[in-house]
Amino acid sequence: MIELGKVQTLKIVKQVEFGVYLADDMQSSEKVLLPSKQVPKGAKMGDETEVFIYRDSKDRLIATTNTPKLTLGEVARLRVAQTAPIGVFLDWGLEKDLLLPFKEQTKRLKEGDECLAALYIDKSNRLCATMKIYPYLKQDSSYNKDDRVSGTVYEISDNFGAFVAVDDIYSALIPKHELYGNIRVGDVVSARITEVKEDGKLSLSVREKAYMQIGQDAEKILKIIDSYDGVLPFSDKASPETIKRETNMSKNEFKRAVGHLLKEGKISIGEKCIRRI
Repeated sequence: MIELGKVQTLKIVKQVEFGVYLADDMQSSEKVLLPSKQVPKGAKMGDETEVFIYRDSKDRLIATTNTPKLTLGEVARLRVAQTAPIGVFLDWGLEKDLLLPFKEQTKRLKEGDECLAALYIDKSNRLCATMKIYPYLKQDSSYNKDDRVSGTVYEISDNFGAFVAVDDIYSALIPKHELYGNIRVGDVVSARITEVKEDGKLSLSVREKAYMQIGQDAEKILKIIDSYDGVLPFSDKASPETIKRETNMSKNEFKRAVGHLLKEGKISIGEKCIRRI
């Protein structure tokens, strides 16, 4: 069986002026063309050759001995070769670029951008790319809780948080309550593993453990106070929304850091403000 989007080993069953036809065996009725410029030197009838199966510009099945950067069900980082009214075309190492439709994008792309993409077969039996790579990521990493990892943000959900491909391979999530900073699709983030779930998926945090984070948060608060000429116009009694907007911290994190600074004698706290000493 000739399988679209996969690398296969097939036999030469027919030779023609413009190439050779390949099949599973000599008696098979299902054949695919390997153009003459792709035929290995000295190849003859019955020889086996490893090829990738895709579609040419006329949507005909075609074989190539070139190695694509992406095969069916895999994930790879690809560059946008050109834009089009229906989406963008990605350079995946073959003569015909790979279509990434607008509906399969998690952010709008322009020429020269890079993205993580998976390969799938659409309803018209054509190969296409998708940035919605969640189903294609692996769940068998060797990482453990508290390990530091790096990954690419490929999708952001208002309900769940930021979906991350750790090492561009493994399935991970920064939960909504752990999202800090202006994290966007395409960003490469450094994070700490907070949990390895039973199914192997990873939960991440871009912040350190509380006892390690306090010092960093305290320094950040001092810089914010300095930006207000030494008087922060709200205290630790402010609403969580105000604290999050101004410091990008939760109220608990803010209070811990403020308490740390107060203990060190670097600030004084009023009813509606915090002053640097």
